[in-house]
Formats: sequence, C-alpha cells, structure tokens
Amino acid sequence: MATLVDTILTSLDDDKAQDVLAIDLVGKTSIADRMIIASGTSGRMVSAMAQHLVTKLKATGHKPQSEGEKHGDWVLIDAGDVIVHLFRPEVRTFYNIERIWQAPAAPANTPVKTGLKTGLKSAAKKAPAKKALEKKSPAKKAAPRKSTRRA
Repeated sequence: MATLVDTILTSLDDDKAQDVLAIDLVGKTSIADRMIIASGTSGRMVSAMAQHLVTKLKATGHKPQSEGEKHGDWVLIDAGDVIVHLFRPEVRTFYNIERIWQAPAAPANTPVKTGLKTGLKSAAKKAPAKKALEKKSPAKKAAPRKSTRRA
C-alpha cells in the first residue's frame, strides 16, 4: 500500500494539487485503508489530475474506478486500498469531508448512541393509533376550487 500511496501523492504533486491531505481510515471503515483529498484550481485542472492519476495507477498494475471527471467539480477515484477525492475549492469547502473522516474512531466495544432507535419505537407506537382514528372518521369530499383567473 505504501507504493500505491507514494504513486498517488507523486502524481498529485506533479500536477500541482493544492491542500493535499492523507487520512488513515484503519479502524474507521472497511471501504479503504487510506483516503487522500486534494484540490485543483478549476474543474479542468481537477479532471486533468484525475486522468493523469488513473493513467499512472493503470501503468503500475492497479485497476482504478473513477467518477466525476466529466464535470470536474468532485472526482472520486477508487484504487482499492486507497480512495482519492479531487475537488474544486468551493466544492471541497461545501462538503467538508475531512471533518467527517478525521474524527477519532470509537473503540469497538463502546456503544454508539443515536436517536434512531428511540425515534423508531415512538413512531411505531403512534402509527396504530393514527390508523384507528382514520377508520372511525368518515371521509370528507373536498369542495370544488374556485378559479382565480380573470376574464
């Protein structure tokens, strides 16, 4: 994996990528071991960096998958153990994915609290009562709407 990361970082450096950031994902997710995020000054530059990187990865025997080269706002390159995100600066600021992935990983035996479980229980309790009320009340017909057009 070290040579893969070096190939990616060298390609991005050669193409003058800005704000290059490498994030270790081990213990945070199983989708990859490393994420590399970089910016280009324009959509054209982002697309060119992506094309160069994909070409170099294929030359080293990897089979990268990529999305977004056509528009150049955000290009995602999946190189197996490493995922590369290339952004225009405005798009990178808007999505701010660094903030999500740089957070420390929770230990495996620590329960993660979410409001989802509580929300599902309360919604399940309320649903039957609502259906019972709908069955008892007779259906009302809507009054015809008056036209607001002037002649």
